[in-house]
Amino acid sequence: MQAQPEQQQAAQQGRRETKAPAATGVHLEPGAAVPSATEAAQAGPEHVEEPVAYDGILLSGFGGPEGQDDVLPFLRNVTRGRGIPDERLEEVATHYRHFGGVSPINDQNRELKAALEAALAEAGLDLPVYWGNRNWAPYLDEALQQAADAGASKLLAIPTSAYSSYSSCRQYREDWADALEATGLQASMQIDKVRQFFNHPGFLAPFVDGVRASVAEAREAGFAEADVEVLFATHSIPTADAERSGAPDLHEWGPGGGYEAQHLAAAEHVMGEAAPGVAWQLVYQSRSGPASQPWLEPDINDAIEALEGRKAVVIVPLGFVSDHMEVMWDLDEEAIETATEAGLWVRRAPTPGVDPQYVGALVDLVQERLEGRPVAERKAVTSIHPWYDVCRPGCCENPRLGFRPAVAGLQP
Repeated sequence: MQAQPEQQQAAQQGRRETKAPAATGVHLEPGAAVPSATEAAQAGPEHVEEPVAYDGILLSGFGGPEGQDDVLPFLRNVTRGRGIPDERLEEVATHYRHFGGVSPINDQNRELKAALEAALAEAGLDLPVYWGNRNWAPYLDEALQQAADAGASKLLAIPTSAYSSYSSCRQYREDWADALEATGLQASMQIDKVRQFFNHPGFLAPFVDGVRASVAEAREAGFAEADVEVLFATHSIPTADAERSGAPDLHEWGPGGGYEAQHLAAAEHVMGEAAPGVAWQLVYQSRSGPASQPWLEPDINDAIEALEGRKAVVIVPLGFVSDHMEVMWDLDEEAIETATEAGLWVRRAPTPGVDPQYVGALVDLVQERLEGRPVAERKAVTSIHPWYDVCRPGCCENPRLGFRPAVAGLQP
């Protein structure tokens, strides 16, 4: 979905092209182990089981350009600190320029914000939702300033990502630290975060519905279960990052770390509910590093070309909460083209978007923390327990960039 002209115009007026500077430090209350955290989370418990009176929600998105002039500045924000020249960024920019320079992600987050506000109100929760992005307007520091101007001081943050990795969890925590320092709110604003929600039934329910419907459609088209393979797709990450994801000091993950293990557990649940007799595998997409750097594999296109004895394929964007650029380009354009050229019948299942089951899951995650709900009573449907409320020390390190100041977790 493209932004409406008035939204694009508003985004252009007074826009800022650079995200907040990197933080130089964090604020710790006396005796606290977690910076800029509420009193219940300051000591760093794995799960916060006492009520917290939050006065706002910080919906945190990745951000995306809303016009051709935004594309390069946006990509510079995304890759800040990596020294990537504009010529290389233009290679990625072509994906955005194919869609008029407009990523659908901001409009999707506008819709999610509205749906979340309505669902919170329906649940009797008087909590304003402040929306900010890591890499494009509205930026996180702008959202924090808006919250502070409204009198809010205790925010519960919801990143629009369900899994544990540097880019899907820790980098959000670093950018919240940047935003707090940029606004001068380090000592007066407290930010906790909801747990990673990869195994919340409300997050996975739309995928269950999508796989069930797609497999049923394949049957109606004349394909037997043995003819069909389900490919669960997620963003590839460097294997070195994967190995450090998901509190590796507390878990014995496989070589893909917690990131891969969480996806596998989620996919196993979806298939068990939707199509237990159909073959499936976890595949990766959107690799962007140099060829010499190992990334998680197999690539979805390679996996499609390697299929034997299949006549139909269902692509499930398990790693994404909405149909943003990686879904629209890497799956809807490239992967579907690969499947078509291989002579396969293909369908792509939807992302959660603003499905009421997903929005309800976000409300439930908020209620967990408002109530201080015991971990044994929290909703989770995989073999992995409900994830940590407070990120553990060293979790999701980026070995190339090192540890930067971050909040909502134990140091470093």
